Amino acid sequence: MSNRRKYVKKQFRLLGLVFLLSLLCFAIGLMIGYAVLGTGRNPLAILSPDKWQAIFDKFAGR
Repeated sequence: MSNRRKYVKKQFRLLGLVFLLSLLCFAIGLMIGYAVLGTGRNPLAILSPDKWQAIFDKFAGR
């Protein structure tokens, strides 16, 4: 029974690692895309909550 638990823990850790790496790649892709296609001034600006609120408002029609 303990072998199964170890296996499940190992799989969850692997899944968490894949999730974190995917999130990191997504953030880097957003920063590169914003720097190239956007204003080009500050690539880290796309990660701010204010920018995301403006994007959501734009798609919501506000």
